[in-house]
Amino acid sequence: MNRSSPTPHPSHRTESSADAAAPASTAATATAGAVQRKVQRRRGERVAEALDAIAAEVPVALSYNGTPFAVMMATPDDLTDFALGFSLSEGIVASAQELRVDAIDTSLEGIAIALSIPEARAAALDQRRRNLQGRSGCGVCGTESIEAVLRPPPRLPDSAPIQLHALQRALRELRQQQPLNALTGATHAAGWADRDGRVLFVREDVGRHNALDKLIGALSTRAIDPLSGFAVVTSRASFEMAMKAAQAGIPLLAAISAPTALAIALADSANLTLIGFARDDGHAVYTHAYRLLDDPVDASGEAAA
Repeated sequence: MNRSSPTPHPSHRTESSADAAAPASTAATATAGAVQRKVQRRRGERVAEALDAIAAEVPVALSYNGTPFAVMMATPDDLTDFALGFSLSEGIVASAQELRVDAIDTSLEGIAIALSIPEARAAALDQRRRNLQGRSGCGVCGTESIEAVLRPPPRLPDSAPIQLHALQRALRELRQQQPLNALTGATHAAGWADRDGRVLFVREDVGRHNALDKLIGALSTRAIDPLSGFAVVTSRASFEMAMKAAQAGIPLLAAISAPTALAIALADSANLTLIGFARDDGHAVYTHAYRLLDDPVDASGEAAA
């Protein structure tokens, strides 16, 4: 079956001006993925009623060829990226050309995304059918067997290393490109950086794995070679985060928090460079450290960026 790239369907967004509750820097800013709610705020002895900007979180149901597959709690923004990224990182399809977004429908109950995939892919999906009652912190809830969760991703090819200054630049730029989190303080982010550490785009979501799926979808839509850069995330590096990165062909994943033991084991077997505690003052490389090099030193003994 021949498929075109995912149909560019407009994501259904919930927007908010958040003018009463936001700090001055974000006042009167409309940000997708945020809603306004009344709040009673206390500062010392002062109590005041105000409007606060809150991250939206809704059930997003994914169905393939008319059959329900998963329900995830997610931020209702960048939904086409999310559907494609989820389909790729879960190994449901191998490329964007195998997926078509037929409809994105919003109701009081949530959002339903109807997707079409080739019949051979649908048959394979039936073999690992699950009903994910997903929460924002769990992307594998409801999986029917341990084997379905621990399916090994393809081993990544060796790839060119990046230098330390590129990682540090990417971490700085990631902090600067999170408008939803700046407004609500409630979301994770996943950013894509080139080899120089320039963050090309960022995706945000209440769920860390959803943010990474959205990034993977955007990467595929833009036809960017995963071996041409690396991903940085504002979360821990769980098993599923490592799995999704490896499945998408991303060679290096840097997280600002710790990895889990299972994530390290998977990264090691998949030839994925896994970095944790990535901060301004240092980091820890857990697997395949050859992809991160110290900056070269010039004649004065200083690191040359």
